[in-house]
Amino acid sequence: MKKDQIELFVPGRLCLFGEHSDWAGKYRTMNADLVPGAAIVSGIEQGIYATVEKAKRFTVSSSAPEISDVWKDFSCRMDAHELKEIAKSGSFFCYCAGVASYMLEWYKVGGVKIKINKMNLPMKSGLSSSAAICVLVARAFNLLYNLNLSTLGEMNIAYWGELRTSSRCGRLDQACAFGVHPVFMSFDAEEVEVKNFNISKSLYWVFSDLNGEKDTIKILTDLNKAFPFAEGEREKNVQYALGELNVKTVKEAIELMKNGQVEELGKLMTKAQEDFDKYITPMCPTQLTSPKLHAMLKDETVRSLTYGGKGVGSHGDGSVQFLAKSKDDQAKLVDYLKSLGLHAYPLTIEPKHTIRKAIIPVAGFGTRLYPETRFLKKDFFPVIDRDGQVKPLILILLEECKAAGIEEICIVLGSEEERLQYKQFFETPLPSEHLDKLPKEKLKYERHILDLGKRLTYVYQTEKKGFGDAVYQCADFAADEPVLLLLGDTIYRSNTNKCCALQFIEAFEKYNKPMMSIHEIPLEKVCYYGVTSGKWIDSKQRVLNMSNITEKPTSAYAEENLGVASMSVKGQKSYYCAFGSYILTPDVFRQLKENIDNNVVNAKGEIELTTALEQVRQKEGLLGVRLDGKMFDIGVPNEYRDTMYNYSTFGS
Repeated sequence: MKKDQIELFVPGRLCLFGEHSDWAGKYRTMNADLVPGAAIVSGIEQGIYATVEKAKRFTVSSSAPEISDVWKDFSCRMDAHELKEIAKSGSFFCYCAGVASYMLEWYKVGGVKIKINKMNLPMKSGLSSSAAICVLVARAFNLLYNLNLSTLGEMNIAYWGELRTSSRCGRLDQACAFGVHPVFMSFDAEEVEVKNFNISKSLYWVFSDLNGEKDTIKILTDLNKAFPFAEGEREKNVQYALGELNVKTVKEAIELMKNGQVEELGKLMTKAQEDFDKYITPMCPTQLTSPKLHAMLKDETVRSLTYGGKGVGSHGDGSVQFLAKSKDDQAKLVDYLKSLGLHAYPLTIEPKHTIRKAIIPVAGFGTRLYPETRFLKKDFFPVIDRDGQVKPLILILLEECKAAGIEEICIVLGSEEERLQYKQFFETPLPSEHLDKLPKEKLKYERHILDLGKRLTYVYQTEKKGFGDAVYQCADFAADEPVLLLLGDTIYRSNTNKCCALQFIEAFEKYNKPMMSIHEIPLEKVCYYGVTSGKWIDSKQRVLNMSNITEKPTSAYAEENLGVASMSVKGQKSYYCAFGSYILTPDVFRQLKENIDNNVVNAKGEIELTTALEQVRQKEGLLGVRLDGKMFDIGVPNEYRDTMYNYSTFGS
């Protein structure tokens, strides 16, 4: 691959629940009494693989053997009028041209050369191959021209670009932009919201075309007659099915997926099809009675391998999806459907880690590092990483988050002015005269930095009311989910192939309680730290059921009251303090709010996180987790010196 090329993969998409609700929810622009649409959509394992690079023209070519019999290479000038004419032409390239015309009009970009290397995504099977190519084009322009668009931004451009063609795509089609995992989408008039959620067990889907006939335009024309206002019982039933009933079904499906209730999820699929037949089919019986679909759902072999199934897309005799009982049953079902002459495809959705969000407070001035902090925030102090690159500390922390599967990070700043440094580093591409000097691997790393910037959200602690208050500024960001909290002046180095943050998250997934990471300290240093005590609850002495947190005790007090007894060596005691990371549950944020409302402060008048953690410990319990690694501090000069000397070589 050439130095200036980028490899891309965009999957097709499968709507698991909530078909039709995207366009139905759009009618709220005319009838506010309608219920917003809701759907669960996932990217699939099949998709489009391509390499892209800058060019003078807009060119799309292919060497993919899967589409060699229908493919013709395409090229045109980056001219708004020419692109719009091609978008209206109805050819396969109309989708590409529609997005390219939008990018040219709004972002003044140059050309792009796209070469499709592989395409195992079937076309015209309800899996949004057109949306995938639109997302591919939008992403190519975004990355090549450093537009710094979010995934949602790419999705919206793909949608508006496709609307420039004769296609009337729904708003859920471009959800393929979010990759191969499920997302919840809501549709309220023109507003589209996308939220990730996690599942706890592997889900083995199979989807297949039915080789039947259906008239999608007829289906949509008939169903649209129920909107924006219902005139009779049939129309009311359609509005109910795509509104109130659909929201109930989607919410139930999300909870079942989160809790790993796979058999119940399959039953819900079957019920969703029954509801579709009852409330929606009568509006277009000639197309939606679908004898092939129902015969397949009743097939005894299919039933023996699955927990349930339902139609896909506009339904009718187009496509069907099933939830297989196991990976083996998934493979058997694919083989069985192929033996019937059908095209069948597996979709496996694996669980992700339950913690998707992290908080990093960096609002402090860095008094102990003055005078350098007059000019540079301490979170941007340089550290030499193991790969030999000189990185700001915050970049190392963000890479730790990414390695642990964190998708969104909230940075707590002290002012809007501090935001400028983040904007310059994580959102502003290097000028071309600098980019041209970077070797290939550095150009790739430049895109990595800008990609990390898309994960960032910012809040502000304008009044310094304590660390607990800084953390509480992220309550809306946390949104009742457990979150990882990292300190803004510490970095971590693991002794294993799992980074410290991932070790921590995996411990939470086992015990599901609020946690703080801990590490051992000598008795003579306890007076500098908050010291924890308790009893080990695992044989490896990694997880401590905490009974107390004492701020800066004397050595005598700690020796008498805070020693943690070894499970393996009789009479041996150790002393532990915070390692610099926490996992906060919604209970911690509720306790912080209560303390803020009741002005529960320390001697300095500050809201303390430690106080809230101790209160939560007394009510719900709190675990200390001994991570296999080392914490490096840059908050004081001597520790920063140690970090500079030892961080890059630790564990080598």
